[in-house]
Amino acid sequence: MAGILNKLRNLDAYPKINEDFYSRTLSGGVITLLSSFVMFLLFFSELRLYLHTVTETKLIVDTSRGETLRINFDITFPALACSILSVDAMDISGELHLDVKHDIIKRRLDSNGNTIEARQDGIGATKIEKPLQKHGGRLEHNETYCGSCYGAEAEEHDCCNTCEDVREAYRKKGWGVTNPDLIDQCKREGFLQRVKDEEGEGCNIYGFLEVNKVAGNFHFAPGKSFHQSGVHVHDLLAFQKDSFNISHKINRLTYGDYFPGVVNPLDKVQWSQDTPNAMYQYFIKVVPTVYTDIRGHTIQSNQFSVTEHVKSSEAGQLQSLPGVFFFYDLSPIKVFSRYLG
Repeated sequence: MAGILNKLRNLDAYPKINEDFYSRTLSGGVITLLSSFVMFLLFFSELRLYLHTVTETKLIVDTSRGETLRINFDITFPALACSILSVDAMDISGELHLDVKHDIIKRRLDSNGNTIEARQDGIGATKIEKPLQKHGGRLEHNETYCGSCYGAEAEEHDCCNTCEDVREAYRKKGWGVTNPDLIDQCKREGFLQRVKDEEGEGCNIYGFLEVNKVAGNFHFAPGKSFHQSGVHVHDLLAFQKDSFNISHKINRLTYGDYFPGVVNPLDKVQWSQDTPNAMYQYFIKVVPTVYTDIRGHTIQSNQFSVTEHVKSSEAGQLQSLPGVFFFYDLSPIKVFSRYLG
C-alpha cells in the first residue's frame, strides 16, 4: 500500500516549493483576492449563460377552422347595479348570445366597494305564491301553473311563469317592457323593487365566454337586449332613468389561458365617466399564440393589442347605447413561441 502511495506522489506535476524560497507580500495578497473575485464572477456568468433559455419565435399563417375562443373577464362597475347589467356576445357569422348568464358570477358592491352578495345571475328568484293564471284566475290547489305572456306567446299553449320568461318572450317579439309593475310575475317577484333596492350599488362581474373563433364583439350594458329589424337594442324603459354611469375598471381580460411572458394590456385599466351617458369601445386585435416551455408542454392561447374610443351623449339623449364594448378581430398570423435550453 505504501508503494502505491509513493508512486502517486511521484505523479504530482506541481510539487510544493519550500517556504524558504518565497515570501508573502501585501501586493500579492491583493492580486490573489482580485483574481479570485474575477474567477468567481466568470464562473457564475458562464453558469448563468449555460442555464439561460433561448426563445425561438416563428410566424405562420393560421389555417385553423371551427375552433372556439375563450374570453376570461373580471370587470367592476362601481356605479351600475347588478340587477340592470347584462352581457351580450355576437360575431360576424351571425351567432348571438343575448343576456348571457351561464358561467358568469355577479357580485353586488356597496358604495365603498365591499361585497354585499355574490351569486350566479338568474339564480335565487323569489317563489311566487298563488300567481295569476293565463286564463285570468289565481292558481288553485292541484292546478298546474301557466302564466300569461301578455300577448308575446309564440304558440297558443306557451306559458311565462316568471318575470324573466315574460321579458324573454317580449325580447323575441322585439318588444320592450315599459312597466314591469303591470306584469303579475314581475310585480310578485319584486323586479322593480329589487332595482330600487340596489340603486347606488356597484357590480363586479366575472366569468368567461366561449365564442366562435371569428371576429365579433361582446359588451356590458344596462337593460334587456333584443333584436328589432336587424338592429341590436337594449330595453331601458323599465328602469325609468335617463342616464347611466358606466365608469368601470377592468381587473382582468384574457383571450385564452395564461402563459409566461404574456402581457395583457387591459389589465387594471380604469375609466371614470364625466358625461351622463357614454359608450366605451375597445378595439382588440387578437393574435393566436402557441407557447411551448422547456419541458415540451404546449399551451394554446392568444395575445392582443388594443385601441380605445369613447362616445358620449347628453342626458336624455341616448344617441348611442351606454355600455362597455369589446370589438375583437383575429390576426391571420399565428405565433409559435418555443423555449430552448
